[in-house]
Amino acid sequence: MSRIAVDVMGGDYAPGAPVAGALLASRETRSELILVGDAKRIGKELDKAENTPDNVSIEPASEWVDMDESPVTALREKKDASILVGMRAVKSGLADAVVTAGNTGAATVASKTVLHTLGGADRPAIAVRILNPTGSTVLLDVGANVDCKPRHLLQFAIMGGVYARVILGVRAPRVGLLSVGTEDSKGNEVTKAAYKLLSEREEPLNFIGNVEGGDLFSGNVEVVVCDGFTGNIVLKSGEALAASFETLLRTEFSSDVFSAAGSLLTRRALRRFKSKIDYSEHGAAPLLGVKGVVLICHGHSSPIAIKNAVFAAERSLSRNLNDHIVTALEDML
Repeated sequence: MSRIAVDVMGGDYAPGAPVAGALLASRETRSELILVGDAKRIGKELDKAENTPDNVSIEPASEWVDMDESPVTALREKKDASILVGMRAVKSGLADAVVTAGNTGAATVASKTVLHTLGGADRPAIAVRILNPTGSTVLLDVGANVDCKPRHLLQFAIMGGVYARVILGVRAPRVGLLSVGTEDSKGNEVTKAAYKLLSEREEPLNFIGNVEGGDLFSGNVEVVVCDGFTGNIVLKSGEALAASFETLLRTEFSSDVFSAAGSLLTRRALRRFKSKIDYSEHGAAPLLGVKGVVLICHGHSSPIAIKNAVFAAERSLSRNLNDHIVTALEDML
């Protein structure tokens, strides 16, 4: 039975949405859900529910990191921040995993300082699934590391390949390096050097070479590697595109009577489309490469998204994801 700490003070709708999501998960799992945060506010949220399941408990934390705070400064000044308390729970053995919808930078920094990285991994990476017509593509890093060295991209490729195989069930995931062209001469100095490192491990890694932005949505590759600066721009651009697309369609369908007649069906289709491209609906994003399981949800996460993140943490634990990552890093580095 897993023990999962949920940072209920993180996110735009804290503590309501995280508590509600944890309660949803608790009714569908035997895992213990540890709600980390302001005990009084958590208690008020639990009072809104008809009853609190026996597998839900509270771990008090008197402080939390706001979404717009500097992660390093906040964690230095707030020693009892909920994200730190959650990480310490994993470190001490009280919990096996942490789920948070809070400040991504704070979650990353807390993971590195409290849990540390796995053997063979210099830095952790945030991995997200981007659904496409044939399945999904794992993109990493999307924000944990703004600047990367070639060896970091190699490590991300190894970890991303393991995640696709162990968690997503892809037998031999194809790995690509995000660049401005498919030729090996394209890209900046870091990507060119990373291409060389990846090519030297082409067979065990199943490296297919450079890929472009469009390949994320084509189904031609299962894992795409980049630095966190580039990956975060790609991710945020995709989210903005979906929102813009929805607004444009709404405007068009409200422009005349004939268009409005078909808007209901289109809105339903659009909602399905948005659910497919929203990574928070598919169990949040794992922070790969740390000693422990850490799931980072979108700041706007709903209770359903939090519930899905809890289940994603369970899968990572039950399938021993970190053990597989350590073995792969040892074999290929």
